[in-house]
Amino acid sequence: MSDKTEINSSYIDELTLLIEAQNSNELISRIVELHIADIAEIIEDLSLENAKYLFELISDEEKSAAVLVELEDDTREELLEDLSAKEIAKEVIDNLESDDAADIIGELSEDKKEEVLSHIEDEELAKDISDLLNYPEDTAGGLMAKELIKVNENWNTVQCLKEMRKQADDVKKVYTIYVVDDNDKLLGLLSLRKLLLTERSTSIRDIITTEITSVKATTDDEDVANIMLKYDLVALPVIDNLGRLIGRITVDDVMDVAKEEAEKDYQMASGITEDVESSDSVRELTRARLPWLLIGMMGGLLGAEVIGVFDLKENLELAFFIPLIAAMGGNVGVQSAAIVVQGLANDSLKMENLLQKLIKELGVGLLNGLICSVIILGAAFGLGYSLELSLTVSISLLAVIIFAAVFGTFIPLTLEKYKIDPALATGPFITTVNDVLGLFIYFWIGQAIL
Repeated sequence: MSDKTEINSSYIDELTLLIEAQNSNELISRIVELHIADIAEIIEDLSLENAKYLFELISDEEKSAAVLVELEDDTREELLEDLSAKEIAKEVIDNLESDDAADIIGELSEDKKEEVLSHIEDEELAKDISDLLNYPEDTAGGLMAKELIKVNENWNTVQCLKEMRKQADDVKKVYTIYVVDDNDKLLGLLSLRKLLLTERSTSIRDIITTEITSVKATTDDEDVANIMLKYDLVALPVIDNLGRLIGRITVDDVMDVAKEEAEKDYQMASGITEDVESSDSVRELTRARLPWLLIGMMGGLLGAEVIGVFDLKENLELAFFIPLIAAMGGNVGVQSAAIVVQGLANDSLKMENLLQKLIKELGVGLLNGLICSVIILGAAFGLGYSLELSLTVSISLLAVIIFAAVFGTFIPLTLEKYKIDPALATGPFITTVNDVLGLFIYFWIGQAIL
């Protein structure tokens, strides 16, 4: 893509006018030099009819297949609907590596999936894709590609180079050379520099690096992402239960996982229970948002009941500080929960350290609470409220902050223990519970003092 080409609303409008005028020559000259990610971005911003027209102008099958991989699931599904099973096999699948091919085929209906597989001429590719489709999407097996370069420990450097040239035809990007034994068991890595500098008669087993990080096909995709991030890897081998090399995961696959997990956690923290996009229908968006809105509404009703239990007629001034207590409790709880969820996500926080984390968060809550309570005591008294009321608000705020900090830490850890996504704890759930219990603490202390 040219450095001068900027994909913005004006550029999209220009392309839309060219599409409506069916000026295919100008459109082709515009997009021919664009990066596949930019073409995908343009297609996402166009209407469905215009997107289909532009996509059909991409004559390079390898490029059009790569664009499909970059698209959102819904857009890709719409474009694939116009292609027959044979066209998908020839024009798309044959131009992709096995992992991307499996992802696309996996989104098709069962009937069309089988039909597409039957039209793939490369039997080895068809077998690899069928194998990958058997793994759940959220595992290492669902992420990995079958294409890789592997050499046998018994080969010498000459034979090794010869075999590598053959295998390289099927691998678009060579990150690592893996060394296996006669049973395909992963033994280590081979440095290309060592291979080129070593004498021709030297056996590969004498120059391999045996220190290697690998994962099993059943490993969770989030764990895979954390491992690659921790060890700064660009490729990660995948083995079966017998230690045999069956595939490899590259850094671009892990970036997709990290992006999807971040989006999911953000939506969950915002009270959205399903994976939705802004382009989804009103019904789908409502279904995703409504559950937590109803829970928040019920929390509000409980809060009203708490207020109703305590008689505020003689201490009406307590009501003035309800928003303060509720807001502070909710904010502190979400902060604590967010730190814990982040630690669990990047594997820096272990479940074995539960007590230690709770004690630490208790200390943080105590310090923050003391600072805030002293400030509110001076502010309330300075604004003309009675000393008794100012003390009530100050002590209540301290208690609510400490409770919210501990509660916000405990809930995500508990959810994690029971295999429930802890990101739930950073959303309306923690805010609603803290509002209700915070008000209860506030009025209980107010009743005791006033």
